Amino acid sequence: MKKTGGKKRGIEQKNLKARMDNRFATALVIACVLSLISTIYMAASIGTDFWYEYRSPAPENFSDLNKIRDEFFDSDPDEKTYNDLLFRYNGTMGLWRRCITVPNKSIWFSSPEKTESSDMITECFSLTLSDQFMEKFVEPGNHNTGIDLLRTYLWRCQFLLPFVSLGLMCFGALIGLCACACRSLYPTIATGVLHLLAGLCTLGSVSCYVAGIELLHQKLPVPEHVRGEFGWSFCLACVSAPLQFMAAALFIWAARTNRKEYTLMKAYRVA
Repeated sequence: MKKTGGKKRGIEQKNLKARMDNRFATALVIACVLSLISTIYMAASIGTDFWYEYRSPAPENFSDLNKIRDEFFDSDPDEKTYNDLLFRYNGTMGLWRRCITVPNKSIWFSSPEKTESSDMITECFSLTLSDQFMEKFVEPGNHNTGIDLLRTYLWRCQFLLPFVSLGLMCFGALIGLCACACRSLYPTIATGVLHLLAGLCTLGSVSCYVAGIELLHQKLPVPEHVRGEFGWSFCLACVSAPLQFMAAALFIWAARTNRKEYTLMKAYRVA
């Protein structure tokens, strides 16, 4: 009887362990997929130029195309000047670049009076690291009005936080690989915490960007005939944040539940 009871208990323990392993494996696979998708979305949003877009009627003529280009590609950017150009020429803004739509140079000089939509090209100006940390002024373009600290730090945070988020997710992935090598779920708690911090950074970046755009438009109102809207790069960042939170929740749940249930199983075995 004792042998039969011990054999039955051993079978029950094996079945319990198999069920636990399947649950944790499923949770970890889903968490890894969510983490991978959020990383791709975050990297794509950082590298593209459509965080904010302006849609304006096509200008009837470009009377001084060279001047427009010189003002837009100025190495010492004047915030008011380049924002006016973004308003007028279907501008788009990313974290690293700003772009406008203007006629192709060769076509313009050959027939400036017949510029069609098919002859338009997008030209972009890449911001340097010093441009990202440049102070914003109380009145955009007027250096004598003092530094607007709120807009300055919002701009810097919206640029830095996405990279911090991406770095945290990559570091979390390394810890996850170490957990696989060690055949233990305990290190995945750290992976979950890092993904949680990454999600907070992404959410902070999106919030800073929205606040910065709203403050800019209070000082430089968008013309009535121009429509401004958040672009698909911004949407990718918005989607990335909840994916990071869900991945973090699954990683932490799997690690903590694994620890508790294996403790209970040991107690059951002793009993």
